[in-house]
Formats: sequence, structure tokens, C-alpha cells
Amino acid sequence: MEKHPFFMQKPPEPGDEISPLMEGLQQLKYGEDDNTPEELAANYKEDGNFNYKHRNYRLAILSYTEGIKTKCKDESLRAQLYNNRAASHFMLKNYRSCLNDCKMALKLQTNYPKALSRAAMCCYLTKNFEDCIELCNIYLTEHEFNSELSKILKNATLERKKQQREMRLKEMKEKKEEKEEDTLIEAIKQRGINIDLSNGHKSYELKDLEPQIPQLAQHRVKLDKRQRLIWPVMILYPETMQTDFIQSFHEDTPFMDQLEEIFEVPPPWDIGQRYIVPNLNVYFEGINKASVHKVDISRTLGTIIKQKQ
Repeated sequence: MEKHPFFMQKPPEPGDEISPLMEGLQQLKYGEDDNTPEELAANYKEDGNFNYKHRNYRLAILSYTEGIKTKCKDESLRAQLYNNRAASHFMLKNYRSCLNDCKMALKLQTNYPKALSRAAMCCYLTKNFEDCIELCNIYLTEHEFNSELSKILKNATLERKKQQREMRLKEMKEKKEEKEEDTLIEAIKQRGINIDLSNGHKSYELKDLEPQIPQLAQHRVKLDKRQRLIWPVMILYPETMQTDFIQSFHEDTPFMDQLEEIFEVPPPWDIGQRYIVPNLNVYFEGINKASVHKVDISRTLGTIIKQKQ
């Protein structure tokens, strides 16, 4: 008895068995042979409105979509289908889909009040304040006063000013950083410092100088106030498999001074206290990765990294 269309408590779910009478009624309502495109579109709109009223927004979207697919020639009806589908998308917070449907409704029916106001709200919620202001102004010029849209217009105007100010600050910061990077690259080039370009590039950018070691990741080469270079340096002790990471090694600092600071207090791994600075031999890896070259620790870091080996 519950399957009889007059006694059904809820519409059939997909996959449910449908009674012949129900199937016949559906054919009458949705059959293309028994209905014109305009009648089909109206029927789907009616279904969509029913689902929307009962907060079944996804089902409402499906119904309105089927109505749109009929491609009926009644532009007012098609505009309503797009507008109603936009309303369903809005309730689901699908603001971009909602805005697209509002635009379609407005193409079919210029200055459609509901589509205009909802499009403005979508633009505000997606932070597209420029379009929001334009849509609000169109609505408030063409239609009766709307307090909610007037408030949105006021807020959007304030947010746009804030957004523009943030954009200006961002551009100023980017220009400043770009100038600082150019200055730093030029300082490295002027010193004739060897930069490994084994990646095949003929020139380099600051991103190529980013340390690949986690302990030094936030300590890229930089210039101090006197325009002198400060480098991140890694020191390996192959004999004991230990490592030191120097985050700020000034180019004017002699290597010996840095080593004396490191070994001022003997490290725990130097059990026999064999690492005495004057007795240490320091080497750097050559460009071909297969050779090492002894360093005169009385020389500064800036002098050492200019060597061409």
C-alpha cells in the first residue's frame, strides 16, 4: 500500500522498486513525448522548489539542473532556474558556483534583483570586493533600497581600501627585498667568490644559495650594516664523525679566531683534548668534489672562499 503514489510518505529513493502507477505518473510529468521543453522545465523547477523548501539543497540543485538541460526557450523561466540553483548553492556555501549561476541568470534577465543581490553577497564572501561594490551599486540604483546590501556595500568599500593598502605594502616589501637581493648578488660577484654552478646554469639567484642542511636552513648568506658578507659554514671532523654548524661566519673573521671560539671549551667528543687550534689542519672541498685543499687558518673566511681550486 505504501508504494501507491497516493499513500507514499516520502519520494522513492534511487534503486527502489516503483509501482506501475507511479512509473506512469512520472512518465506523464517528465516524459519528453508528453511535455514541451517549457513544461518539463517548469516541472523540474517545481521539484527543485519543493526540495529547497525542505532544505534538501543537493536534490534541489539536481532538479534545477535537469530543468536547465531542457533548453526551453522561455528566458524568464531559465533565469529562474539558474537563480534558484544559485540559491541552493549559496545555502551549501558553494559561493563560486552560486556566483556563476547568478551571472547566467543576469544574462537572461538583466538586473534580476535576487540574482544581483546574491551575486554581490558571493563576491563579498569570496573577498572580490571590487565586483561586490559594482553589483551593490547596480542594485541600489535600479531597485528599491535594501538595508542588507547597503551594509554590504559599506563593508566592501572599507575592505577594498584595506586590501589595496595591503597590496601596496606587499609591493613595497617585494621591491625592497628584490633590491636587497640584487645588492647581495652584486657583492658576491664583485668579490670574485666561487659559486658552484654544477646545475648547468650560467648565473645564479639567491635561492641557489639556500643552505640544504636543516641546521642552517634559515641562515642564508647576508650583508651586515657595513655591506660585509656573513656566511653559514659547516665544519666536519672526519676522524670523530662530528659536525659544527656556524650560522654567522663574518667574511672578515680569521678562521683561527672562529676555531678558538669553537674549542674554547673542549667538546665532549674530544676525550683526549687533542683538538688544539694551532695544531689543527683545515681543508676545503674542491670544485670537482674529488679534491681537498689545505686552508691557512690565519686568513679570513672572505679570502679563503675566493680561492679558485
